[in-house]
Amino acid sequence: MQVYFLGTGTSQGIPVIGSDHPVCKSNDLKDKRLRVSVWVSWDDHSIVIDCGPDFRQQMLTSGCEKLDAILFTHEHSDHTAGLDDIRPFFFRQKKDIPIYGHQRVLDNLKKRFEYIFETENKYPGAPGVQTFVVNNNQNFTLDGTAIIPIEVDHANLQVFGYRIQDFVYLTDVKTISDSEVEKVKGAKVLVVNALREEPHHSHFSLQDALDFIHLVQPERAYLTHISHLLGFHEEVQKRLPGNVFLAYDNLKITI
Repeated sequence: MQVYFLGTGTSQGIPVIGSDHPVCKSNDLKDKRLRVSVWVSWDDHSIVIDCGPDFRQQMLTSGCEKLDAILFTHEHSDHTAGLDDIRPFFFRQKKDIPIYGHQRVLDNLKKRFEYIFETENKYPGAPGVQTFVVNNNQNFTLDGTAIIPIEVDHANLQVFGYRIQDFVYLTDVKTISDSEVEKVKGAKVLVVNALREEPHHSHFSLQDALDFIHLVQPERAYLTHISHLLGFHEEVQKRLPGNVFLAYDNLKITI
């Protein structure tokens, strides 16, 4: 399995528009972060988890040429605003693109991208999607591979993370129940959000993320959904445990 980090930044990305923060002025490419998303591929299957406003740029940079499905974590714009940019995949593959998410998320997308979901008098330039509802404690399969949804809370908003074989992807986590923690344990690679040093009302802080990693004991962990307030990439990385890494845009790993 290959995992490509398409974006590792928080909702505003780094640099933040108009910011004079030193991290936003950094010349280190690892300090420049698009909105958070990953491309996961195995065998002949190719999916992305979330498609935010940087999706087009991410697809061009990564060289992704095939899209079998999109798994949505939740409906916030930094995770969904790029949905229209699936058009080239739709035209090339000549079939609707499967999208998976909580019913609430699918309903939200239908409101915001009504023209994509139209069934009558549909604009010919619009892409098509096939919707699949994700429910907690109900695994589903992609290309014969089991996908395990993991329910977490982003403050008061329910969010799904996903486990695919030995890979777990969690973003926008603030709290997670003991029963959902059990679904994470035993994974070889965990990706989890770490917004900043200071506590936050709806995201793991760096210490929250490190405590969670210690709890579930993956072989490797990668931190994502990072804001400029976490600090310079190279400086933060030096302070992390040996099996914990700051993810960065265009990082590729193999599991």
